Amino acid sequence: MEVKNNNSEAIEHKLDVSVSPHIKDKATVQKVMLDVIIALIPAGFSGIYFFGIRSIYVILTCVIMSVISEWIMQIIMGVEVTVDDLSAVVTGILLAYCLPPSVPLWVAGIGAVTAIALVKNLFGGLGYNIFNPALAARAILVASWPVAMTLYIAPKMGSISLLDGIDGITSATPLTLIKESYNYLADTTNLDPEKIVQMKRNILDLGNKDLWLNLFTGVKGGSLGETSNLALLSGGCYLLIKKIIDWRVPVTFIGTVLIFSLVLGRNPVFNILSGGLFLGAFFMATDYVTSPVTPVGRLIFGVCCGLFVVLIRFYGGYPEGVCYSILIMNMLVPAIDKFTIPKTFGY
Repeated sequence: MEVKNNNSEAIEHKLDVSVSPHIKDKATVQKVMLDVIIALIPAGFSGIYFFGIRSIYVILTCVIMSVISEWIMQIIMGVEVTVDDLSAVVTGILLAYCLPPSVPLWVAGIGAVTAIALVKNLFGGLGYNIFNPALAARAILVASWPVAMTLYIAPKMGSISLLDGIDGITSATPLTLIKESYNYLADTTNLDPEKIVQMKRNILDLGNKDLWLNLFTGVKGGSLGETSNLALLSGGCYLLIKKIIDWRVPVTFIGTVLIFSLVLGRNPVFNILSGGLFLGAFFMATDYVTSPVTPVGRLIFGVCCGLFVVLIRFYGGYPEGVCYSILIMNMLVPAIDKFTIPKTFGY
């Protein structure tokens, strides 16, 4: 009888099963967010280089207001204050990178409060938000202050004037210029021969390799942190090497835009290097909370994001499409997860 009791105790010790999850990892929210911040630094420096010192003010405004909003909202909601996990800092940086360098600072501040208080914390905080907070806030700002959110300045490399962005020369983004060219040529009532020639020249210039180099390095008008694809690609590669993000979303996202641009007779190189495609593909669409959890789901998510970008850019009324494509797909993530998660063995 005594032997039996000893065996029972031994078996009980070996079968000490705890509640799931059973796989432990050294990664924490704070470490992951710190890696994302490191990956975003090159794009931040490129924005400061191309658009001037004022870019720093925009970034600091978004980050500080995001952190303060997170702290206040968590106190009001009576939950643990977790501003030290750096997720609010990441949201602030991403929002700043989506904004024009000349955006009024009070608009940037309202955007940060909207992202954290409305889009993130009212849905339950980190892990519960449906939409990417930075992109949702940007969409709200565009609807509320369309002029301020679409007024871009031409790059002024290396300028350190404290007034940069205030007295800057406005410039259309490459996507806006090409959108206007296609729209003008499609309108059969246009009878100005000189302007028709200019519009055709704009489209033919898309094959210019010097233009491609400028688009890749960042010498173009656009949002603060989206213009330098070189900087964004270096940060994206860092996240892939550190295994912070999955390659499926950015590769399928960018690849879909490239393939469908080619199929539809548009310049594929121009379309993948223009706008915020790299910023969206590497840093927005890969958000853990608002993207699918399965490998197959991520492939579907990336392809659909690319399709929506193509549809919006080529057939919609808006020259860019990255922001809205990701927000649309954010809504479909629960459905994608439902149909791509394998059934539990035995059920």
